[in-house]
Amino acid sequence: MSIRFGPFTLNLETRQLTRDAREIHLTRKAFELLVTLVQERPKVLLKTELMERLWPGTFVAEANLSNLVAEIRAALGDRGRTPAWLRTAHGVGYAFSGEATVLRDASATRGADRLQPRCWLEWGPRRFSLPIGEHVIGRDPDVEVQLDAATVSRRHARLVVSNAGTLLEDFGSKNGTRHGADRVTSPVQLADGDEIHIGSLLLTYHVRSGVATTATQIEAGR
Repeated sequence: MSIRFGPFTLNLETRQLTRDAREIHLTRKAFELLVTLVQERPKVLLKTELMERLWPGTFVAEANLSNLVAEIRAALGDRGRTPAWLRTAHGVGYAFSGEATVLRDASATRGADRLQPRCWLEWGPRRFSLPIGEHVIGRDPDVEVQLDAATVSRRHARLVVSNAGTLLEDFGSKNGTRHGADRVTSPVQLADGDEIHIGSLLLTYHVRSGVATTATQIEAGR
């Protein structure tokens, strides 16, 4: 699904913000904040609510949210005093104030189906989508798979998702990463249903039904 506002298009499947077909870079958290505000338009979302959505279960300074708003405004060419897109409800929160249109044409749907996350991690009731690319796992609030636990390092491990499958790699973490019962000391390819231990936490890897991957042999030292 894509959402268009003014000259901008926000593609929720490919996680891209474009202006006249030219991509505009946003950090991961800034993109998530923009998507949240656009989807909830024109509702004002409380700062506390936004911080909980962006950094669930983690204490962060309010300045982190303000910095993301400033990043989005700079990307959109928006002005804080006379905003076209992001409105500040002083002392309360933020809202998306512009007109937006949801795009769901047939070609976009077919493209989204090819690009939608093909795999994910589950940790208890939480689910982390894994689109193609690199996903760092750790305690740091800015990593892709954020796990707030004392046995998890700030940057503990990573998953690299490609058309060939998903590789799990440890970052030399203090409490280690295990694939099933085996400690991960070199990149390991994952299969649907594999159990992963990040420190003391148990996660399960899943692949979307109907997605085939190419088996890849990982050679020592590569």
